Amino acid sequence: ATLDLKILTHFATSEAPFMMECCERTENDKKGGHLAVRKEDGQLILRESAMCADEDEAAFQDTTKHRFFNTNNLWIRLDKLKEVVDKSGGFIPLPMIMNKKTVNPKDDSSTKVVQLETAMGAAIECFEGASALVVPRTRFAPVKKCSDLLLLRSDAYIVTDDFRTVLSPKCNGVAPVMNLDSKKYKLVDALEEATADGVPSLVQCTRLTLKPKGKVVMSSKCVFVGEVSIVNDSEDVKKVPGKTHKDTTIDLTNAKVSDDQCLKCVVM
Repeated sequence: ATLDLKILTHFATSEAPFMMECCERTENDKKGGHLAVRKEDGQLILRESAMCADEDEAAFQDTTKHRFFNTNNLWIRLDKLKEVVDKSGGFIPLPMIMNKKTVNPKDDSSTKVVQLETAMGAAIECFEGASALVVPRTRFAPVKKCSDLLLLRSDAYIVTDDFRTVLSPKCNGVAPVMNLDSKKYKLVDALEEATADGVPSLVQCTRLTLKPKGKVVMSSKCVFVGEVSIVNDSEDVKKVPGKTHKDTTIDLTNAKVSDDQCLKCVVM
């Protein structure tokens, strides 16, 4: 995000030691860390998915219960930061997060490990009197997973004259929901293959569901409108027809495999 003087003025006059910019959660953000209030002292804290018990996952992802998430746009008073660092012996006592991973992120069967990490936004719990400010989506274009990247690369986002990446006005303030298979499209390489012929138009799309068994290739000639699902239960690489698809399920399972698609199968 760019420096916003109105937000800076608000932060300076509020005298809060720490302020986090937040956005309202949507289905696209339901797995991201959300703001919460600690019952024992009323302190604002950041709760990440890796800190959540398995049995609480549904409640964690409930966007009506936990409405706001961290954008990682943080404002900190340097004098208060020094106080926290000095009090803690030269560091900020961020809560430790244990994240389950595999040694090779491309191979789910590789050795399982636990990644120890901290979240910058979790510092909100270290500053008494910390605050949060709800900001519009124009200040936040997240890319945490391939579904976010697909959306950002599409015409659902535009670049303004002052070089900000914002949601297209044609989306009326609501980003299309990207429901991609989290394992098949975990890494960028898979998304690159799926958009080898260009990124489809998503500006009129409300939801895109892409959870095929086999590989699917979209193109810049594909225009998705409303709710669109793409199915491919075969083992072959199938191309989505380059035309407008509105409120439909595109079943490519029995679609004919063209010569160039056969070549892709051999190469990949």
